[in-house]
Amino acid sequence: MTVRQDIHNSDIPVLCQACEARHHGVCGALDPNKLVALAKTSSRRQVDAGTELIGDAEAIHSYANVLSGVVKLTKTLSDGRQQIVGLQFAPDFFGRPFRAESAINAEAATRVSLCSFPKAALERIMKESPGLQGRLLGQTLKDLDAAREWMVTLGRKTAAEKIASFLLLIARNIDRVSDPNMRTAAFDLPLTRNDIADFLGLTIETVSRQLTKLRADGVIRIENNRHVVVVDISRLEARAGS
Repeated sequence: MTVRQDIHNSDIPVLCQACEARHHGVCGALDPNKLVALAKTSSRRQVDAGTELIGDAEAIHSYANVLSGVVKLTKTLSDGRQQIVGLQFAPDFFGRPFRAESAINAEAATRVSLCSFPKAALERIMKESPGLQGRLLGQTLKDLDAAREWMVTLGRKTAAEKIASFLLLIARNIDRVSDPNMRTAAFDLPLTRNDIADFLGLTIETVSRQLTKLRADGVIRIENNRHVVVVDISRLEARAGS
């Protein structure tokens, strides 16, 4: 079920003031007047895991800030095969400005909360706000660096290092706003073991075996099959080859 909540106000909306994307995401680059203008066109919505947010080659009509949850990005081949190419977390910006069509599929990997705004409204404000353009460029470059780093993970790391790298990716991003310097972490796996295997280029059996080894070595705890507790981030970093 999708829930929408409009945030229209003459001053900076209360929801914007409390929103982490306001301080850490692209909206942090807007002056109060521009933020009000964008907020008047915005709406919040929550979507359940498994909901498609946009399809490959689908016309783009809106953009969004990820407020909570994890978004799974995939590419589809002509024969229907899919490859997970990335994950997005709060407060990432969802979408690519100035594109007519999406170049990826995006799906809610977990329950996701989004703050959405029309494409025309954001692109109009972007032309008037160099700071917003710079913030979006910064995220694009960050995404490029992350993609290059992930290429190293997929191309050169062992299966054990890949699993540790994946867990480290989740631990560093799923709650990075509230405690970016945390040395422990706890989270529900946002992907199934089948999706993890797809993301890492491994078999499901290898994924399960490596998770079991990390648990046996005391690097992580796994509760209820999906909830992971990282006892010490530095030990996980060492296992990831970081």
